[in-house]
Amino acid sequence: MLTFADIKNDPQIRTYIKKADEVLESIGYTEHSFAHVTRVAAEAKLILAARGYSERDQELAQIAGYIHDIGNIVNRVDHAQSGAIMAFRILDRLGMDPEEIAVIVSAIGNHDEGTAYPVHPVAAALILADKTDVRRTRVRVKAGQEAFDKDIHDRVNYAVEKARTTLEPDGSAILLSLTIDTTICPVMDYFEIFLNRMLLCRKAADKLEMRFRLMINGQELL
Repeated sequence: MLTFADIKNDPQIRTYIKKADEVLESIGYTEHSFAHVTRVAAEAKLILAARGYSERDQELAQIAGYIHDIGNIVNRVDHAQSGAIMAFRILDRLGMDPEEIAVIVSAIGNHDEGTAYPVHPVAAALILADKTDVRRTRVRVKAGQEAFDKDIHDRVNYAVEKARTTLEPDGSAILLSLTIDTTICPVMDYFEIFLNRMLLCRKAADKLEMRFRLMINGQELL
C-alpha cells in the first residue's frame, strides 16, 4: 500500500513541486512550494479525521494535498487537469491501487475554483485545505514595489496579518478567521478576489455535512 511517506520522499514528485513553484514565481504568482503543499496535505487529513473518515481516506486526502499543484509545471491555465494527468502517471508507476488512483486524480482535477466541484469527500477536503491557505508569507514581492502596487492578489494576501483555520471539536464546522490590515486593502478587495473560492469552500463543507464559516476582523461574513 502506497503511503504518504512514500509520496513525500519520492524524488520525482519533489522535483515537480519545486519546478512548478519556479514556473509560478517567474510569472508573479504567490508561493506554491513545499510550505503550501505540506500545509494543504496536513489540513486535508485533519478535516476528514474530524468527520470520522477512515485513516486510509485521511491518507488519500493527504497525498492529494501534497501533489495537487504539480500541474503548474505545464501551465497555470488548467493546472488542475494537467496535474491530475501527471498524478495518474506517477501513482500508476508507483503501483497504487486503481481505485485509490481514481480518488486522488479526481480530487486534483477538481480543486481549481474555475472548474472545481467537491465530487467526493477527499476532493472536498482538498478544496477546503487549499482555499483556506491565505498567508502574507506567500507573497513574493515586497510592499511598495511597483509589482506589488499593481497586483490586487499580492495586496490582498499581504494584507492578511493573521490567518487561522479551526475545526469545531465535534467536526460540525470549519472556521477561517482572518485579520486584515485595511490600510493595505479594504475587505471588499478580499471578496473581489476570493468570493468564488469561499463559495466553493461552502460547497465543499456541505459535501462533508459541515458548515463553512468566514470571519474577517471579528465579523462573521459567511
